[in-house]
Amino acid sequence: MKKLTTVLIAAGLIASASACSAQQQLTTAETCDRVGVAAAGIPQNASQTATIRVANAIRPIEPVASNDMKPVVSAILEYMDEQAKETPDEAKLAELGAAYQEAGTKYGELCRG
Repeated sequence: MKKLTTVLIAAGLIASASACSAQQQLTTAETCDRVGVAAAGIPQNASQTATIRVANAIRPIEPVASNDMKPVVSAILEYMDEQAKETPDEAKLAELGAAYQEAGTKYGELCRG
């Protein structure tokens, strides 16, 4: 009886641990909602601190974003990370800015369209 109880407890712990570590992928609508809430923190005159705060709010969304939204979230983060640097690489920022604009368009299509 003790062995059976021990085995059941161990199995329950393993199952609960794997359930805690498994991240659920969000739907596109859920991803849109979360990104929208995080992006609402962007002020008109985005300072370095504000950019870092918004990027940090969006960062946990990236691994669980829907397949449609994952490239959008990644492009936003890459741009914000470069922009938040003390001395951003202007050429890279311009390149990432184009991807950021495309991400904004895709966000509009998926989330507002």
